[in-house]
Amino acid sequence: MTRVFSGVKPTGHLTLGNYLGALRRWAAVDQHEADALFCVVDLHALTVDHDPARVRRLSRQAASLLLAAGLDPELCTVFVQSHVDEHARLSYVLECVATDGEMRRMIQYKEKAAREQRRGGSVRLSLLTYPVLMAADILAYGAAEVPVGDDQRQHVELARDLAVRFNQRYGHTFAVPRATRPQVAARVMNLQDPTSKMGKSDDVGPGIVYLLDEPDVVRKKVMRAVTDSGREVVYDREARPGLANLLEILAACTDGDPESLAGAYASYGDLKRDTAEAVVEVLRPVQERHKELCADPGEVEAVLRAGAERARAMARPTVDAAYRAIGLLEPLAETVGAGTGGTV
Repeated sequence: MTRVFSGVKPTGHLTLGNYLGALRRWAAVDQHEADALFCVVDLHALTVDHDPARVRRLSRQAASLLLAAGLDPELCTVFVQSHVDEHARLSYVLECVATDGEMRRMIQYKEKAAREQRRGGSVRLSLLTYPVLMAADILAYGAAEVPVGDDQRQHVELARDLAVRFNQRYGHTFAVPRATRPQVAARVMNLQDPTSKMGKSDDVGPGIVYLLDEPDVVRKKVMRAVTDSGREVVYDREARPGLANLLEILAACTDGDPESLAGAYASYGDLKRDTAEAVVEVLRPVQERHKELCADPGEVEAVLRAGAERARAMARPTVDAAYRAIGLLEPLAETVGAGTGGTV
């Protein structure tokens, strides 16, 4: 089976965009059709200023929501990145293959570094190098496909480049992955700013629907969504981004087509009401399952423990091979006792 890897970063509460753009597909498609690994990439959350307790709390919540969204540990591997040492081991080796220029061309680094410079500050070194850690996440498992949104495709391209370069210089070691993209609602936009992605790192704001928002909160946020000038309901991503966002959300929740749905509405209000109810119903089973998991935290811990063991067993042979290929000595066996000549 094709091996698929993807992850969620615990830098904020998971949103409707995370669910429609990624989690739902992972549960409905990827875990059934591929040898799939899904990871809470907590090491990536350390690249910015953070509260350690909050990172731990959000990591546990993200793991619970992955399971609540339908990931089945009997079908896929669910684990936490920092529980598998091979990620950090391989990241340094790949840093020795990557170049400074490649890192500084990464769009997210350029944007965040420029923003901090305008404020008179600077960013952490890990923000510059974290795309290499992301490449290690992927390459350690020989993943052939990486389901990502548009904003992460550049990082998958870097993983491809590093795999090819390493294989050419040191011998074939890594499979070369490719990015895959969901067809509908791959990038849900902010309800108050439909030109910006609905990002989980934004802690507050009426434009963000979180997976654990109460139904009345969801309805209020959708009903207050920004639309566009004019009265006709049409699907036009460029000219009418607010309406297009609502139509894409409704289409994703109802397995419909945005253009076809536009023709069924005579007013913005009706579209908003139907979209709000569709979102509430899509989130209902996720929220109910999440409550069950919160009542039994031992279940989530057991899944993560078993998942880390499976992931470690998958990644270690590839990472060990990379260490040998790049020129590192293999670890020496420890002696049992002086003069005995035995080893373990």
